[in-house]
Amino acid sequence: MTNEAIQEGYPSDHFAVFSSQNSKFNYTYNKIREVKSYRVGELFLAYRDILWDDGRHKYNVSSFIGEIDELLLGERFSAFDQSTLDNLIGTLRQRGNSNATINRKMAALSKLLRKAHKMGDIHSLPEFRRQKERAGRIRFLERDEEARLFTAIKSRSEDAYRLSVFLVDSGCRLGEALGLIWNDMQEHRVSFWITKSGRSRTIPMTERVKEVIKLPPAEGRRPKGPFTKLSQAQFRAIWNDAKAEVGLGADDQVVPHILRHTCASRLVQGGIDIRRVQMWLGHQTLSMTMRYAHLATNDLDGCVVVLETPRCSGADSPSSSARTQETRSEAPVGKALKPAKSAKS
Repeated sequence: MTNEAIQEGYPSDHFAVFSSQNSKFNYTYNKIREVKSYRVGELFLAYRDILWDDGRHKYNVSSFIGEIDELLLGERFSAFDQSTLDNLIGTLRQRGNSNATINRKMAALSKLLRKAHKMGDIHSLPEFRRQKERAGRIRFLERDEEARLFTAIKSRSEDAYRLSVFLVDSGCRLGEALGLIWNDMQEHRVSFWITKSGRSRTIPMTERVKEVIKLPPAEGRRPKGPFTKLSQAQFRAIWNDAKAEVGLGADDQVVPHILRHTCASRLVQGGIDIRRVQMWLGHQTLSMTMRYAHLATNDLDGCVVVLETPRCSGADSPSSSARTQETRSEAPVGKALKPAKSAKS
């Protein structure tokens, strides 16, 4: 930078870095700032309450960040480089993590690092690339499975049974149901305000749902909402005991979220178009709902009729002649050929 630029007070794009064993300093014109280093766990403690709401998702993120901090051996850093990220992903894959699981963990890390970078805690970020995920098979409950499971749940807890019916007929997430208050249910419709996507939605209630949201008469103060007597942990404990009783204990896909899959599957199989299913479930993108599109098998029945229609080759075949005659008979009015002029005598 020239002397004139210094005298004019123009900022310089160049800076020098001074380092010692204990700290580093960024030197710029008229400014010296110490560059500190942090562990991933320390950054999480600083920003967790800002970035994530209380709930199960925040609990999962805490577990993800704790594992990442462990894999990094508690290393402190002022810049998170690409090689560190690549090594981290490789280690997770060696541990048996699927690409879907890696994506969830990297999403949490990326959100945390972007906040730290914005706040000036770290001065460079790696490029986070989403790992390619395979479309897995979606498990949903058959009618007889639902009946057996719900009967076992009801024998343990009437509140858990009411919640199970609500979940399978509304297709909402467990946290969305537990967060409902009475004002969220008006004129046979229920509105979800606390959602994963942050967008509210309103859906009509089935007759079963209308019945299960009615609380039995009880002494004392009415709870804040229809399901506020239960916590997620309590419901999951009852669910796991009931599914073990009916012979589904070994199926790791039979978790409470299967009720959301079951609702979506029944809507698609019943002929509801994908766009309306998306609105019902509250999916942020249509690609999420397209996971259920393969269940709309009735939409493809017309293809079989076309493929099985016999066809004969040759211009003189009966079907060919019939098609030609049919085409002529369907000629639009006003398009008939003009009669030929008579030859002069």
